[in-house]
Amino acid sequence: MAEIERESMEYDVVIVGAGPAGLSAAIRLKQLDADLAVVVLEKGSEVGAHILSGAVLDPCGLDALIPDWKEKGAPLTVPVTEDKFYLLGEGGKVSIPHWPMPPFMSNEGNYIVSMGNVCRWMAEQAEALGVEIFPGMSCSQLVYGETGEVRGVVAGEFGREADGSPGPNYEPGMELLGKYVFLSEGVRGSLAKEVMAKYNLSEGKCPQKFGLGMKEIWEIPAEKHHPGRVEHTMGWPLGGNAGGGAFIYHLDNNQVYVGFVVHLNYRNPHLYPYMEFQRFKHHPYVAELLEGGKRVAYGARAIAEGGYQSMPKMVAPGVALLGCSVGMVNVPRIKGNHNAMLSGKAAAEAAFAAITAGRASDELADYETEVREGAIGKDLWKVRNVKPIWTRYGLLGSLTLGGLDMWTNRFGFSLFGTLGHGKSDAASTELAAQHQPIDYPKPDGKLSFDRLTNVAFSFTNHEESQPAHLKLKDPKVPVLDNLPKYAGPSARYCPAGVYEFVEKDGRQQFVINFQNCVHCKTCDIKDPAQNINWTVPQGGDGPNYPNM
Repeated sequence: MAEIERESMEYDVVIVGAGPAGLSAAIRLKQLDADLAVVVLEKGSEVGAHILSGAVLDPCGLDALIPDWKEKGAPLTVPVTEDKFYLLGEGGKVSIPHWPMPPFMSNEGNYIVSMGNVCRWMAEQAEALGVEIFPGMSCSQLVYGETGEVRGVVAGEFGREADGSPGPNYEPGMELLGKYVFLSEGVRGSLAKEVMAKYNLSEGKCPQKFGLGMKEIWEIPAEKHHPGRVEHTMGWPLGGNAGGGAFIYHLDNNQVYVGFVVHLNYRNPHLYPYMEFQRFKHHPYVAELLEGGKRVAYGARAIAEGGYQSMPKMVAPGVALLGCSVGMVNVPRIKGNHNAMLSGKAAAEAAFAAITAGRASDELADYETEVREGAIGKDLWKVRNVKPIWTRYGLLGSLTLGGLDMWTNRFGFSLFGTLGHGKSDAASTELAAQHQPIDYPKPDGKLSFDRLTNVAFSFTNHEESQPAHLKLKDPKVPVLDNLPKYAGPSARYCPAGVYEFVEKDGRQQFVINFQNCVHCKTCDIKDPAQNINWTVPQGGDGPNYPNM
């Protein structure tokens, strides 16, 4: 096939992803110089469509970026009023007091927010400053310069047939070129993966660690609703099968966010994270809250949990990785949006200084220095051992030894030094023969739901005639390797029912229902053979999380 010809447009900075990191970078660039040409490309149908709403936000990132955010009407309207932490058993709960925890674990001064709405508001602020924002524009390729530097991206390619060939309505997209390119794609972005591999950015770092976060939005009876209440739980139903926990956040309008996180370094391939979430809602304390209510939305996404040890080098010629593309979540606080905003601000300041000095397409070393030595690095450094302690010593070890380590790090030292993470989450998966299958109760359709029913509440949509964006490196591996060795874990670890094994003519076949994909990227992370590669579908496809 002849080489595709594309038109190109030049900008000072090209930003991929309209999440908190990318929008913060765009806003800061225009604050520093209104004449800079800045573009933000978002694969969702609108800004916020792919942002799984429901978070407790530390406003320090907004304070640094837009100090008068309250006067400008930022959608931070539900301050945290109660902060509860429970250890669950199958039939009851034990409240864990806050006094043994370091002060930074408190949620005082934080807000329960819809991050989708926060990003929509940030997009309005960016556009008011002159930033160009194009939703529905997937960035499918990087554009490299003559010396191997990143020069831009290809965005807006549409109309390929299922076999990958251009169809009758094929649109080749455009090359958007910049002096610098910022990748703020979120966790496990396809372009960030390419950059990390091409420039060996993870060399000498621990493997990144991940969790699978699943969330439902519920409307509950008014008498059960307590705006501003934050509840976190650990223990049942996961027990010793996996690390993780749950949360319940009371927003406004009688809504609660019910979330469940499973650390993806679990060993038993029979584990079914989605069904662990559904089982959690049948705990007496959760069931009592949700009875009489209704679920109105569902979604899932991976969470980068490796922390300081797992952050790759963040810059290469012409490109910088921002926010969750690097992994800036403070695991014990379950917060990363503030650091994502701070990373966008830092990248913008480094790019502005470089452009002002007449530079382009080099490494923004000042950005990396600010992240590692500034507020983000300090936030992550003092909790760096919590995740590896949990992995080594389990739940109780994380509560005791992890808590002790956080306290000593407040005073500048650690009894443990800096612990490593060891294996990747994929390599942590053990053979099915080493573990017993887990019997999960059938969803009742009232508190718990089957996956396909819940996926309908993510409002996800993919044009079926396009090529599948979930690609197998070797199509034989699922049936010949993963099924006999690991009991086909993709049929369970995916929270959207994308993968299934189907018997046809006496033989097992591996089926990919890519239309169901909610873009969590768990398959790209957890597949034992690392045989699944998540890539971007056409722009606008995927979940369309509600504006609430």
